[in-house]
Amino acid sequence: MSITQTTESRLPDKSALLTGAGKLAASLGVIATTLLGLLVITFVIGRMVPADPVIAVIGDQADQVTYDRVYKEMGLDQPLYVQFGTYLGDIAHLDFGQSHVTKNPVASDLARVFPATLELATLATLIGAGFGVPLGVIAAVRKGTWVDHVARVVGLLGYSTPIFWLGTIVILVFYATLGWIPGGGRIDIYNEGLVDGPTNSLIVDALLAGEWEVFWSALHHVAAPAIILGYAAMAYLSRMSRSFMLEQLRQEYILTARAKGLGQRPIVWRHAFRNIRVQLLTVVALAYCGLLDGTVLIETVFSWPGLGQYLTSALFFADMNAVLGSVLLIGLISIAVNLLSDIVYRFIDPRTRSS
Repeated sequence: MSITQTTESRLPDKSALLTGAGKLAASLGVIATTLLGLLVITFVIGRMVPADPVIAVIGDQADQVTYDRVYKEMGLDQPLYVQFGTYLGDIAHLDFGQSHVTKNPVASDLARVFPATLELATLATLIGAGFGVPLGVIAAVRKGTWVDHVARVVGLLGYSTPIFWLGTIVILVFYATLGWIPGGGRIDIYNEGLVDGPTNSLIVDALLAGEWEVFWSALHHVAAPAIILGYAAMAYLSRMSRSFMLEQLRQEYILTARAKGLGQRPIVWRHAFRNIRVQLLTVVALAYCGLLDGTVLIETVFSWPGLGQYLTSALFFADMNAVLGSVLLIGLISIAVNLLSDIVYRFIDPRTRSS
């Protein structure tokens, strides 16, 4: 083989590069279209709600002259498509507007409240996956036994019990009656302001600063809501894990492994479980996204100052800048989590790398 042929053989295939660039462009197009559609729907619905954003700003005691002036200042006298175009132009300059309720830039509000929701959802996902996946696998291996029945009942209760009701019961029993858990909020009052870190996550910032009293206080406050959300996630993940594992245990390669005398543990965890990792990663990512944008009720019950409570307040007062900023952030996080899961399972499953 000549030097030219050897060099050419080492160069990347042009068709493969073009295909990869085409896939990247298509993915970016889908992401942009998804976010644009999300903003359009939210913007139109926000303008259709009966709440008046002008009243939320000036109050219901202002005179008509003040009302008309603020109405024009907010651009509400413009056609709907003009208002939306102006908002898109502001977003292009990373300007999400000012919240009419907090009087702060929406970006700074989101930077303040989102870490609390991220903290809560991450711990809940770790609890749900840490208990739900092994429970589902064991239930599938012990199908028809009392272990399977107990796992299915536990999952059914967690899947069907309303989160707000369970949270209320936990507060009544473990806070009001037993005093085992703290009240609402993220931290004890006497620990507020002791840690001011870069992430706005009290647990992470307290660890970085070495403030162990603040760390344990923050962990104590997040435990109850995280366990409740984790129980709901565990119910979903255990059911999916059981279903995936039952399907694998019926495959021929499992029968072959048993016929060769391979033990139960290596069959389950070394062979069957490896083949459901991609599916599990997908459902865990979906559960995580669901927790990030579905913690409104639990944040309300536990007075947790996160994105869900911020979005609820913004909707109540028709604060559309805050609503649109929150929805856009949720959309971006959901897309990012799905892209990250796609990258991860390309590493754990070589069969997906060629697709």
